[in-house]
Amino acid sequence: MSGADGLTRRDFLAAAAALPAAGRAPGPNAPSTFDLRPSTVPQAVCRWPYGDLALPELCRVARAAGITGIDLLHPDEWAVVREHGLAVVTGNSTRRRSFLTEGLCDPAMQATVLRELEAAIPLAAAAGVPQVIALTGNRRGRRDAEGITACAEALRRIAPLAEERGVTVVVEMLNSLVDHPDHFADRTGIGVAIVEAVGSPRVKLLYDVYHMQVMEGNVIATLRRHLPHIAHVHTAGVPGRHELDGRQELQYPAIASALAEAGYGGWVAHEFVPTRDALAGLREAVAAFRLG
Repeated sequence: MSGADGLTRRDFLAAAAALPAAGRAPGPNAPSTFDLRPSTVPQAVCRWPYGDLALPELCRVARAAGITGIDLLHPDEWAVVREHGLAVVTGNSTRRRSFLTEGLCDPAMQATVLRELEAAIPLAAAAGVPQVIALTGNRRGRRDAEGITACAEALRRIAPLAEERGVTVVVEMLNSLVDHPDHFADRTGIGVAIVEAVGSPRVKLLYDVYHMQVMEGNVIATLRRHLPHIAHVHTAGVPGRHELDGRQELQYPAIASALAEAGYGGWVAHEFVPTRDALAGLREAVAAFRLG
């Protein structure tokens, strides 16, 4: 990897290694020799991995890295991001602590989830936030067909509101091998079956490259095959869910090229947990999605 200014991968990693610890704001002497050409896709950073940074500071770091949006934000955070000249990419529908484990595939939880989405979608529409996130929750013994049917039935009930307000509900698949044991939508095929059963242009998938590499690999072919069902993409390094650097196995520049060639029109949001300076890691992630 080499930027337009001649910076090699070895130089980049050496410079990054000399920076402060993970998550800290960049100091005045932080390196400035990074490729900051316009991205081939709009790039964002997810909020939660940077909980040690105040949101205004994360916005400043994001802008310095060449990022133009912040992802996975609660409604009371949207105005802060806008004030810093960044887009709000995906809205959270709830602060419920069981959001990851109790979701759409459980009929007993569907009324709760739908109430959350019914509140979040109009807020997102009014604020110009293009999408809100939804999760299936844990399997708890349900077979694929049973869970797919339950999720689709619930999403069909919220789809008319999403269509009316012009907000996309993105259903994320999570890995069940490492981070989210027993999660129901843990494969692309399950997610595709859900959105096909719903049949709405406003119910799509959030394809997390990290999670699906852990579960099934074959990332580029999967993205190409199922791109019509995918509205949003997350990234992180495998293994470990850290930076998009030489310590992980995915070839993100190749993934970026495949998305561009397939005509992907959504955002890419970086959701890795930083192990070193926030600015360096984000600049490296942005550079991985530069073409030409």
